[in-house]
Amino acid sequence: MKMELVMVENLVPGNHLLRKIDKVIDFSFINEICKPYYCENNGRPAIEPEILFRMLFIGYLYGIRSERRLVEEVQVNVAYRWFLGYDLEDKIPDVSVIWQNRLRRFNGTDIPQQIFDNIVRQAMKYGLVGGKVLYSDSTHLKANANKKKFTEREVQKETQDYIKDLNKAINEDRALHGKKPLKFNGDEQKEIDEEEKENYFDDDGDAGSGSVTGETKRIKESTTDPESGFMHRDGKPKGFFYLDHRTVDAKANIITDVYVTPGNVNDVKPYIGRLKAQIEKFKFEVEKVGLDAGYNVSNICRQLHDLGIQAAMGKRRGVQQKGKYGKYKFVYLKEWDVYICPERNYLEYVTTNRNGYREYKCKNHRCATCPRREQCLTKKQKTKSLSRHVWEDFKDEAYVFTHTEEGKKIYARRKETVERSFADSKELFGLRYCKMRGLSKVAEQCLLTAAAQNMKKIAMCCG
Repeated sequence: MKMELVMVENLVPGNHLLRKIDKVIDFSFINEICKPYYCENNGRPAIEPEILFRMLFIGYLYGIRSERRLVEEVQVNVAYRWFLGYDLEDKIPDVSVIWQNRLRRFNGTDIPQQIFDNIVRQAMKYGLVGGKVLYSDSTHLKANANKKKFTEREVQKETQDYIKDLNKAINEDRALHGKKPLKFNGDEQKEIDEEEKENYFDDDGDAGSGSVTGETKRIKESTTDPESGFMHRDGKPKGFFYLDHRTVDAKANIITDVYVTPGNVNDVKPYIGRLKAQIEKFKFEVEKVGLDAGYNVSNICRQLHDLGIQAAMGKRRGVQQKGKYGKYKFVYLKEWDVYICPERNYLEYVTTNRNGYREYKCKNHRCATCPRREQCLTKKQKTKSLSRHVWEDFKDEAYVFTHTEEGKKIYARRKETVERSFADSKELFGLRYCKMRGLSKVAEQCLLTAAAQNMKKIAMCCG
């Protein structure tokens, strides 16, 4: 048997990722924020929370999904031991330590959020966050639940948080056009979400004037993970999922916000709230945002305008019948408040309905003799009609900016910022699906994954 005297410090290469992270990231804050959850004078000494979370970060950094396997890897990997401050013969914490801390000590706390926020602030100190241009998107994460095990139940439809502003805008628009104001039943009035308009479209693919029927909707609820949501979007897999809503700063691709919702929550719902939370928390002075077409709805554009933020976003064409003219074929003249069809005929204002849409129609005799009637109207239609949201001017404003040279550059960078961030988290950091159940535990996974991504970015830039 040969005996050798070695130092763990000398066994870790100088350019190792963990060495770079240890050099640039200050982990001492973890013990401080976790201090209220530990008893100082009762029971045997606990493993320091800094070591516990360092261990978890190793798992995220190297895509080790199983915590049991993580313990096994730490036992045999010298670099992992060095990062945790353990010598070659020191005993590694058992996997039950991780589980019990999560279930008992940190359950229901915001420790993962605090850790993520602190890493963002450290990135800001290194000058890696500009806070001027932000990119946001969401990605679906497969829930740890069988899609065939569910129950169906009726749930109350949620009232949109901007409904009072919309009702006010509707009556202001009606007054502007000489129409009588509508009476609304307080906050119970519902608006047709622009993401769900296909259920209320006229034959030409544009929003009709019908009102929302019913106050409840039927949903599928998983019996394995009831907090997940059943997703059935076009082009997406069906099943129970969570959504990771993420914001990335344009300067160095540092992730500045992570927010998790069930998979059946629309992308636009938490967006403005999360944007305002970042501005308040990190004192960002946001000037521009880059978003995909899913966020291109009137209310989002209105609120971004009110915040003084310009948006570069994709264009939504909506639903239209195959072979028929869509709304994009018609030109809106704001100064005359009319639409002009490809045959240079006017679609004139008729009314503003209680769902927030102005209705425009063409005179019957114009459509009856139109040479493009077959491409424009369905068999049931006698005249062409279009709808325009009372806040659609804000969408037009975003459309104009998106097509400027600056807007094109901002929108083009989506693929190398937020989309790249999601790709890395899934391919390199093990965030392809949820390893735990429940909204808070999935949020922990997403927040710590994003924190690990930020650590790696800081280390590569400053280490």
